[in-house]
Amino acid sequence: MNTQEAQALLDKIVGQIFGYKNPYTLDQFQQKYAFDVRLPVKVNDSTTGVETWAQSISSGKFITIDNARKMDEDGALEFPKQEINSISELLKIWEKTNYTTTERQIESVNVGQSDNTYNSENIFRCLNTQSSKNILFSDGMFNSEYVAGSQRTKNTNYCIRVDDSKDCSNSFTVAWSGKVVNSMFINDCYDMYECLFCNHLSSKKYWIANMPFEEAEYLKIKEMILRWILSQ
Repeated sequence: MNTQEAQALLDKIVGQIFGYKNPYTLDQFQQKYAFDVRLPVKVNDSTTGVETWAQSISSGKFITIDNARKMDEDGALEFPKQEINSISELLKIWEKTNYTTTERQIESVNVGQSDNTYNSENIFRCLNTQSSKNILFSDGMFNSEYVAGSQRTKNTNYCIRVDDSKDCSNSFTVAWSGKVVNSMFINDCYDMYECLFCNHLSSKKYWIANMPFEEAEYLKIKEMILRWILSQ
């Protein structure tokens, strides 16, 4: 997935959730909404010098998964047997092939600047994505679609900044919650529909800051909040 495709995807997610045209570039969105999400780090393939993206950078030596597979096919990672008389000799030989593999993916398509991607499609700058589509700047997404800036969440669609949650849709800034729809700033809640700034509640509709409102009142305040979010 290239940056143009990622920008178009971000525009779609923001437009769906907030109902306004996306004002953010990819870099602006990452800095504002994914600043605390563990994301891939840009490094260079140690064998070719090309730019690549890795989950772990502790080794300091890297190789893209495509390059590693090609070298394996060409036999470039195989060596004649050598005599080993000490641990230092073994470690020196091992060093020749001991690269951290980057941009790892299995049965996935259109993945860019990401690592640890499984059975997924249209993924950009993410880690540990499984069975998901159209994900940006996220870590640990499972069975989700159209999500950005989120962590450790499953069965979720059209959401931004959803952490440790499940079964959420069309929502923004949700933590440790489930079955949250059309809501924003929700923490430790369950079965919430059209709620804002609520904590530790369940089965509510048109609540703001743990207080009940009539639908017309709620929608008026929500519009004010939407404008406030996108103007920051």
